[in-house]
Amino acid sequence: MVKRLEQVAALVVAAGLAIVSYWLFFSWAQGGRELRQTPPQRPAIQTEPAAPGGGRLP
Repeated sequence: MVKRLEQVAALVVAAGLAIVSYWLFFSWAQGGRELRQTPPQRPAIQTEPAAPGGGRLP
């Protein structure tokens, strides 16, 4: 009888923790999305204009 009660109590506690974890994860993952700004897009490789003779421009 006590063993069965312990199993039910453990199941209730585990379910409660899972629900709270699920709720916190998705509330934090969604929160502040509208306040975030996307970083400016930059080219993957930045090229400098080539100077005559292969040197760099000052």
